[in-house]
Amino acid sequence: MESSYLKQMINLMEKQIRRKAILYGIVAILLASTFSAVIYNIGVFQTTLIPASPPIPAVHTSIMATFPSTEALTSFLKNNVRIQGPYWLLGPADVKLFNSASSPLSSFLQTRGTLANVFSEGDTQGGSYQHSTTNVQVTGVDEADTVKTDDSGYMYVLSKDTVYILTAYPATQARVLAKIKYTDMYPIGIYVSGQRLAVIGSQYSFDTLMFPLYNSYYALDVETFIRLYDISDRSNPVLIKDFALTGSYFNSRMIGDYIYLVASKPAYTISDADFLPEIIMNGKTNEIAPTEIHYFNGTEERYRYTTFIAMNIQNATEAPVYLPTLQGEASNMYASQQNMYVTFQDYYWGGNTTIYRIQLQANNMTVEAVGKIPGYEHNQYSMDEYGDYFRIQTQTINGVTATNVYVLDMNLTIVGTLENIAPGENFHSARFMGDRCYLVTFQKTDPLFVIDLSNATNPQVLGNLTIPGYSDYLHPYDETHLIGVGKNTIEDQNGYFAWYQGIKISLFDVTNVTNPIQEASYVIGDRGSDTPVLSDPKAFLFDRSKNLLVIPVLVAKIDESKYPSPVPDSAYGDPVWQGAYVFDISLYHDLVVEGRITHIANGTSITDQAYWIKRSLYIEDVLYTISDRMVKMNSLEDMSEIGQIPIS
Repeated sequence: MESSYLKQMINLMEKQIRRKAILYGIVAILLASTFSAVIYNIGVFQTTLIPASPPIPAVHTSIMATFPSTEALTSFLKNNVRIQGPYWLLGPADVKLFNSASSPLSSFLQTRGTLANVFSEGDTQGGSYQHSTTNVQVTGVDEADTVKTDDSGYMYVLSKDTVYILTAYPATQARVLAKIKYTDMYPIGIYVSGQRLAVIGSQYSFDTLMFPLYNSYYALDVETFIRLYDISDRSNPVLIKDFALTGSYFNSRMIGDYIYLVASKPAYTISDADFLPEIIMNGKTNEIAPTEIHYFNGTEERYRYTTFIAMNIQNATEAPVYLPTLQGEASNMYASQQNMYVTFQDYYWGGNTTIYRIQLQANNMTVEAVGKIPGYEHNQYSMDEYGDYFRIQTQTINGVTATNVYVLDMNLTIVGTLENIAPGENFHSARFMGDRCYLVTFQKTDPLFVIDLSNATNPQVLGNLTIPGYSDYLHPYDETHLIGVGKNTIEDQNGYFAWYQGIKISLFDVTNVTNPIQEASYVIGDRGSDTPVLSDPKAFLFDRSKNLLVIPVLVAKIDESKYPSPVPDSAYGDPVWQGAYVFDISLYHDLVVEGRITHIANGTSITDQAYWIKRSLYIEDVLYTISDRMVKMNSLEDMSEIGQIPIS
């Protein structure tokens, strides 16, 4: 079982425990079976840690109070948190697993995270090349991903527990230059800027809290880390800053020279002991003081310490700045070049979402405003900043579901409202483009709504398009055209709903805002086909100047011989192919398949996800597709294969 699976399981279970109160004994069994398969050999890593000042707290923000003392924090947690205590994962029945020296779980507990060897080869790269970048929501605001490239022809790939540095262009000289392997640590994403590589991830261990009520129960201890490397010599990356804080990784962005990272840790008190967040840098631990923690007076099902970090990755001697807050459950994050917006959904009282605006100015972070709106946002693409306004889509459930759009000023006060859009329909995707907003809802068909936001105080629906299928992701083609990626559908014979089918890619023309049209579409596979783009837009590669669209897909096909005629609409196909579809997309040629690329060779099972293509990028005239086992290079001119770089 792979380390990435462990990470996904822990994140999923932590979320389920918070929201659904899953029995801890069940979680214990799942975790025990997972951890037993992920023990690694420890290696040694040479570092040159740059001396830096200790992390410093952000400037006090006036709209949130801080606790005057430890006693005040303890009293607040006792009186305002409805569920006390950490997230218990293992009970007395599991303790025997830890008493055996040969137990994999015992080994796991004894080996905290260690950086393993860096393996390197010669580096002779140079030059400046045209290349694609990570598909991000806001220009100038980078997002962590598993693949990055730069204008010098290098590629950086995170595969499972290892970061690979490759010389990628020219393709005929492509090879792995260095590998950074992590032991008992789980990298999540990377950033690259100039001569700096930042790796963000999580580290897990168990702590035993020996109190009479909780004797022999174990709590999961999670740390979020940033490892900063000097990569001026790509074949010899040097660790120059080792930073971590307690809590689960929530999200991050990179703007200019700064990474802004957010981590979240459960807040509770037991026997008057508060388990405060800690910051660890270059081996030195700093516990955040209660007098530094910002909060609003209120009551939550569970409180969490949500800590914001600003770190200069170009100047490693500059002290990181931290802004610790005590809030509820963080749900989504949007960032412009000036502000970060974090949402906290209230699942228990009223069905509202609280929004915080944190102003970002280099290493200065200040909570400037807080507001509340009805309903829950869908994801980061449900939010947008434009001019002096923040726009957000939510869905409410008051007997019947409905989609809403709210416009807020910089004080996060609602100034414009458009509610009860498509009552009874499920929300699927949103995209804000200038003074327009495009929404997709679905029940039996796909209404694509065009919403005018030019008058912030009076948003209006201008028109809509109703067609079979729906789009889970919308991407701008230009100012008057959109690309949609979702599923094709077939309406049920009773007319109450529709059956999801294959992957559907659409090109929408919204030139006539009162009458948008679907200019072109292409359907891949049958029911059961899937693409990571539906939940992770970073898997989407589009370049209008090249008329290039690349999407990784799992193709499922129905064996009609298994069914009496006709085949029911509810029938699932069997997986038959996985790889990347390469399209020529233009306003004149519609959607044309230029080629299909797969990493699954003859004799390799379609179920071996290590060979599933997850990302794609281009450098000059070469298309690179990336799985956990290889990087494959194909010509953009004729799709012919140039070569492969194995990774494992």
